[in-house]
Amino acid sequence: MTSAALTFSDDQAAAWDAIADLLAEAGVNLTDTLLTPSVSDVSAVVAVIGKAGSGKTLLLAEMTKALKEAGITIISGDWEGKKRKDRRTLAVLAPTNKAAAVLRNRGVPATTIHRILYTPVYDPQFELIAEWLAGEAERPAAGTLTDVALDRAYASYQVNASIPAALAAAGLRGSDFITGWKRREEPLDIGFIDESSMLDQRQLDDLKEIFPTLVLFGDPAQLPPVQGVGGMVFEQLPEANKLILNRIHRQDADNPILDLAHALADPYVDFYAFERLVEEASKRDERVVWAQRVEAELMARSPALVWRNATRIRLIHAFRAAFDAPADQLIPGEPLICDGIELPMKHRKKRLDLEARGLIKGAQVIYRGPGNRPGFSRLWVMGAEEPQLSAASIVKIEKEGEQEPFIPYAARMGATFLHGAAVTIHKAQGSQWDTVQVFAPDIYAAAQMGRNEAGQPLWKRLAYVAITRAERELRWVVRNRLGRPSAPLGIEDLVAPAAELRLSALEAED
Repeated sequence: MTSAALTFSDDQAAAWDAIADLLAEAGVNLTDTLLTPSVSDVSAVVAVIGKAGSGKTLLLAEMTKALKEAGITIISGDWEGKKRKDRRTLAVLAPTNKAAAVLRNRGVPATTIHRILYTPVYDPQFELIAEWLAGEAERPAAGTLTDVALDRAYASYQVNASIPAALAAAGLRGSDFITGWKRREEPLDIGFIDESSMLDQRQLDDLKEIFPTLVLFGDPAQLPPVQGVGGMVFEQLPEANKLILNRIHRQDADNPILDLAHALADPYVDFYAFERLVEEASKRDERVVWAQRVEAELMARSPALVWRNATRIRLIHAFRAAFDAPADQLIPGEPLICDGIELPMKHRKKRLDLEARGLIKGAQVIYRGPGNRPGFSRLWVMGAEEPQLSAASIVKIEKEGEQEPFIPYAARMGATFLHGAAVTIHKAQGSQWDTVQVFAPDIYAAAQMGRNEAGQPLWKRLAYVAITRAERELRWVVRNRLGRPSAPLGIEDLVAPAAELRLSALEAED
């Protein structure tokens, strides 16, 4: 064991040892930091399973750090370099941009599952610069970029370890150095998949084609995929391949949100008893709020979480009315959810470019204003490494009781969006926000129906997923009311990425 074991609980240490044994079979010896060819041709999948606060993310982060120190190349999806016989690779993946961003904020170099399926094709002259930045080639002579620009790129890469961010710091756009995208041809070695409760069997099969060694990290108390069949993919694994984390760690023991989440496991806690626990927690700790209304201002960046679509639609229209949004257009700052990209095959390159930038189904987006061309929107993709982009957009705002949505803003084809001021709890899986508003009347409606899912009351699974989306504050909303905002909607809170800020500062100095 490494020194990291000093911070591990017994079940984490046992999981570490089991994963280390699996990696040794794959030719990665963490004890000796030795990389060799895999000793087995058989695909291996194990799962680290635990509820919120059990230390899954800590284990993932420490294992990623140990693999990097052992000489593993971490694949981010933005550039890979030339394949070498002696190179062993790791990719840390999540199903959504928001889930990947949660890991990156904790120092884990994560990207989305979709992003690893495609690789960018670099212009040859910039490929040479990328190889130099990654330490695989000598510094190129000034020409394509000046010496000053190369210095900027190098300084950025030392901070971000991102080729696109480094080239952006040198004053380039993605279209300057990326000529297209291609489906991944070469397999990788090891894949760590966070939020694996969101995976369906087809996605797992795709990942097994790329990674001979897969470690899934998942929460068994969450909701299974909407389109999935047979529950969560890790439930189908042999028992020997499931590494269970039971202990809730001391650093989280005083977290009232986690306490409430784990109280749901008590079979004697019904909905009424749970609400009393929430109310009592709100009196003891300011991180839990017994709220009499949904706050419109919070909905602009962290959607209200509901169970029923009808509730979602009503809250969205109430939100737009509270901000005096006109019926025929969007106003800057309105939140959207990407519902897919509608482009014909001849525009496949553009589709791949948008998806690689984070505009995939389920991505949370902020509308920044109209683009330079009719039908285009300037957007901010929440959780993306390069969040600002412009895209042809089709925005649909659903109406209660009507099948056809109202479309206030549309191109003939492009990225399609639903309004994102409120989302279903299913859609919220994999995301986290500083403050989360849970619409309790919907949870109560689920409790009244008496439905079970995977042996547990549906309302408990809904409540568990909803409240564990909160990083700092949980607002349990008990009344069907909306609080009016104190200020107009805007985009002033959207901060440019560090690379852009550095570039702006450097340009100001020149």
